[in-house]
Amino acid sequence: MLQKNSGLALDVKALGEDGVIEGYASAFNVIDSYGEMVAPGAFKGSLASAKKEKRSIKMLLQHDSWQPIGVWDELAEDEKGLRVKGRLLIEVSPKAAETYGLVREGALDELSIGYREIETAPDRSQDGVTILKKLDLREVSIVTFGALGRAAHIDEIKSCLEAGKMPTLREFEGFLRDAGFSRSKAEAIAASAKQHLQGEPGGKAADDMRRFIERLRA
Repeated sequence: MLQKNSGLALDVKALGEDGVIEGYASAFNVIDSYGEMVAPGAFKGSLASAKKEKRSIKMLLQHDSWQPIGVWDELAEDEKGLRVKGRLLIEVSPKAAETYGLVREGALDELSIGYREIETAPDRSQDGVTILKKLDLREVSIVTFGALGRAAHIDEIKSCLEAGKMPTLREFEGFLRDAGFSRSKAEAIAASAKQHLQGEPGGKAADDMRRFIERLRA
């Protein structure tokens, strides 16, 4: 079984006291550090089969099959990627309770998928890039490091600007975290930029945002 770190941050603000957690396990059309890109629809067949067979997609810690820490209640594709929502079983597993604390404090903040490749193809428009067209999803892990990380958030925000939109406050915070800022600093910077984020996409605010992103990217 292959493993791939999506590098997309867990939605810590949605972390409930009951252990409910959510985020993106995979992003579509983003090239990771392995030179691979997941295509929209890659998980649909696998998710349908799991539902039909009443087979769960496992929630693991660091891809360790000896460390199940919860259950995924919702897994679905949207325009961005594979969105997941589940529960850390903090009252059942000491490891889950420990993971909950680490996620809450930001020590663990990314997701990774474990899968088998069913159908792949070279990307003819980009040398050295493989498109993952169909995957058999087996598990989604909470992990320390991801393969997309900073590049994913940069691409998300640039795509927003190019499409005539401004990034959301949460997207901008995620980008700042991947750029190396602590959670508290990222939240403070994003809060101070809130006025710009709510400005006109084609105006000066968007130009300032684009220049800021490019400086961090360099």
